[in-house]
Amino acid sequence: MQRIVLASSNQGKLVELRELLADTGIELVAQTDLGVEDAEETGGTFIENALLKARHAAAMTGLPALADDSGICVDALGGAPGLYSARYAKHGDAEANIDKLLAALADVPEGQRTAHFYAVIVLMRHAGDPRPVIAEGVWHGRVLHERRGNKGFGYQPVFFDTEHGVSAGEIDDALKNRVSHRARALAELKRRLPELQPGA
Repeated sequence: MQRIVLASSNQGKLVELRELLADTGIELVAQTDLGVEDAEETGGTFIENALLKARHAAAMTGLPALADDSGICVDALGGAPGLYSARYAKHGDAEANIDKLLAALADVPEGQRTAHFYAVIVLMRHAGDPRPVIAEGVWHGRVLHERRGNKGFGYQPVFFDTEHGVSAGEIDDALKNRVSHRARALAELKRRLPELQPGA
């Protein structure tokens, strides 16, 4: 089994990614278990931030590193919170972030609350990897007027999957592991895992 460090201290993300990677022979180890602190996210895009995090974790541990960056992009807000989703109101405070989003959309009618979750996953073989594997995923829907369900994390209780008619806070785990932004990015990453083999 190949050990890969996850460049995140988010426990919800760790659990979700471990489930999605269960059939790959990859052992995902949280960077916090190896004494690594979060990298500073100074990039101007999701991809730049994911690369910064993966490179930092790989450099600190000597292991291949997996990092993701993701967020919710709301059309009526010009794509916000976007890159700043985790710190929209207060860093790491999902409830405060949701409250700020709902307040920003208070006067926006149903038909104009379209949004999507975006995720990018980066896998670096080592800190100096010149050709990291980069995979992306998108989950389309709209923002609800109030929370529905208590599954998931982040903005998921107020995100409604219009295709399947359910909020991300209520969605069945098996379905979520097929249709979420992170699941789609990870499916693309898994498809490209052969690229990581020597000589590829």
